[in-house]
Amino acid sequence: MGLVATLAQPRALLAGAEGGFRFSFNGFDGKPLPLSRFKGRAVLVVNTASECGYTGQYGGLEKLWQEFGPRGLTIVGVPSNDFGGQEPLKGEEIKNFCSLHYGVTFPLADRTPVIGTAAHPFYKWAHETAGQGAVPRWNFHKILLAPDGNVAAMFPSPVRPDAAELRQAIIAALPGS
Repeated sequence: MGLVATLAQPRALLAGAEGGFRFSFNGFDGKPLPLSRFKGRAVLVVNTASECGYTGQYGGLEKLWQEFGPRGLTIVGVPSNDFGGQEPLKGEEIKNFCSLHYGVTFPLADRTPVIGTAAHPFYKWAHETAGQGAVPRWNFHKILLAPDGNVAAMFPSPVRPDAAELRQAIIAALPGS
């Protein structure tokens, strides 16, 4: 499978027909960030960090958001401090950093665990549903949800936002594709 793990036939979803849209993160502003808000759209969930070698991917993610957002893509950044303590920021500090340095306008969660027993329920569900490829091994791991909430594809950290395989998966997952 190389660097990309794409699911042709996702495993049966755990209880509930909403798939990944059943989950909600805490937004950077302290308000809920329910994924159900994006039901019917393709959603790229990316665990992020502000002090990582991949942090520059924020700029590429913003470009994807600007290009594909009007066509039905939402990007949700999920900052995590799980890998090397590379996300020291919380809340509004995260939003300010992303806006100032990368012009980020896509939705951002507050700092959230993405691995281990403390992992957010979305990441536990993704692992149970899509297998080991859904478990982040570092910052900027990407999980693409189809408009029905199923996991459509997963991409490890080195796959940049401008990578052909990521763009192709997004185009295939857009509503009406």
